[in-house]
Amino acid sequence: MCGIIGIASDKSVSSNIINSLKRLEYRGYDSAGLATLNNNLIIEKKCSGRVEQLEKIIFESPVKGNIGIGHVRWATHGIPNTVNAHPHSSEIVSVVHNGIIENSDELKKKLEKEGVKFKSQTDTEVITFLITKALESSDPLDSVFLTLEKLKGSFALGILFKNHNNIIIGARRGSPLAVGYAKNENYLGSDSYALKSMTNKISYLDDGDVCVLNKDHIEFYNQKKTKINKKVLVLSDDARSISKGDYKNFMSKEIFEQPITIKNCMNEYIDKIRNQINLYDFPIQPDKIDKITLIACGTAYHSCLVAKYWFEEVTDLDVEVDIASEFRYRNIKFKKNNLYIFVSQSGETADTAAALELCKQNNAKTCSIVNVVESSIARLSDWVLPIHAGPEIGVASTKAFLGQLLVLYILILKISKIRGDVSEKEIIKKIDDLKKIPDALNQVLKIEDKIQVIAKDFVNAKGTMYLGRGLSYPIALEGALKLKELSYLHAEGYPAGEMKHGPLALIEDGLPVVVLAPNDKYFEKTISNMQEVIARGGKILLITDKHDEVISENLRFKLEIPFINYLLTPFIITVPLQLLAYHVASLKKCDIDKPRNLAKSVTVE
Repeated sequence: MCGIIGIASDKSVSSNIINSLKRLEYRGYDSAGLATLNNNLIIEKKCSGRVEQLEKIIFESPVKGNIGIGHVRWATHGIPNTVNAHPHSSEIVSVVHNGIIENSDELKKKLEKEGVKFKSQTDTEVITFLITKALESSDPLDSVFLTLEKLKGSFALGILFKNHNNIIIGARRGSPLAVGYAKNENYLGSDSYALKSMTNKISYLDDGDVCVLNKDHIEFYNQKKTKINKKVLVLSDDARSISKGDYKNFMSKEIFEQPITIKNCMNEYIDKIRNQINLYDFPIQPDKIDKITLIACGTAYHSCLVAKYWFEEVTDLDVEVDIASEFRYRNIKFKKNNLYIFVSQSGETADTAAALELCKQNNAKTCSIVNVVESSIARLSDWVLPIHAGPEIGVASTKAFLGQLLVLYILILKISKIRGDVSEKEIIKKIDDLKKIPDALNQVLKIEDKIQVIAKDFVNAKGTMYLGRGLSYPIALEGALKLKELSYLHAEGYPAGEMKHGPLALIEDGLPVVVLAPNDKYFEKTISNMQEVIARGGKILLITDKHDEVISENLRFKLEIPFINYLLTPFIITVPLQLLAYHVASLKKCDIDKPRNLAKSVTVE
């Protein structure tokens, strides 16, 4: 989960490398570095910490060179320090790498027997010395292909060569890699977002591809070393959406723009005049589907859990949900009429992409729900449903989560209509209810001041619990995840009915417990479970859309949210939990956009 950049130009590149690395920090931010070629020398600068620290080093000791590579790191092999930071260079080769080389220990031992002295603890340095050794009898392109044959694992590589000072070679297996085109300048990058400030013309490498770029030209080769052509995509200009504007950080902005992104997404899929859902070209006709499997990781997995409840409520389909990292290693029985749906914000999540690849190998029908339509998962899928949330920069997902929920719900309505599980009249009513979500979200955002006060109760807590039933249970999981990600407090989500089967032992006097109790068929039972917690000294934050006087004089806090159709409560009840996590983290002075140890695009297993 690292970010790489490469630039070949007719002018100095260090400034643009730094700017690109700042845009790539969502992929990793525990160390950074760059290397350029100047006067036939590799000039390397790197440091532990953020890109701003690297920028200070470059300011104090400027780096010249019209060709260069850069890297931001999320540590896998070796602690985050300057020695382990990328690039990793020999006298004649410099390499940046995103991914993991699984057989690095084996390769390293062999190289050490041949006299190679390693400086770092990383797997990447193995690549550097393999290429260096291959260059003794091969040209740069051949040396890269010879090295790739020896590597097991995933990688996106950017490589500089001292004695070939006008080219950068890139290679991809498993990890994403893009190239960008401009006049007298070409680029290599982990994704289009890193390149958008310099160009809107992009091509993507597929697994096994290698590219050779200089300032005027880019050549592509497949894994058989056959020269190939690549489609050039022209990306839209969304510069405003990647600015914080008047907000303190991206996450705050992304929470508050959710009413807009939800409305934009609905406009893409719903014909407002005819109240029809515009979804076509299913990989399997919905009335022929026997089973649906939803596959994802992290926050996206929680959206799939919600979707399972929805599928069961409005269709007669058999539905299961799988964590991608488990699915890919199970002995799956693929069936002709099963549909496999993959959900990922980035579209580059390594475990999800590998699970999708497994489905493709078994001729299964696939659909992806992603925020990046040019991503690997989108390009590999039979059918793609974008969530239209715009760039999400905060590492902890907010607007992308609601976007995933929305697209899943719209898909479910369309499937249920085609299968005849729900009448035309019911579909129109559900679409009308969907249209109420943006206004309801705006109402919820107005309670931020109350949540700021509530957040103080959580700052010094040793942990907390989130409880819910039915559709609220996956949201309890998501709320707990957000608090963990942002504030580093231990938090767990549980089905409220499971409390007496073990977790109740954790309740003690003063422990904060968040109870999600919308006015649905589970309401009374959830309130009973809440009373069990109160009786043992838990401090309750109740979030509910039941506005009459509830329940217990022993509540610490109660937040009332708007009521719309009970099926849509996940949209509304999520936002207070996002704001709670945000304000707890803010009070603890945590880095909200870049939580420790995490990265936005999880491109390693």
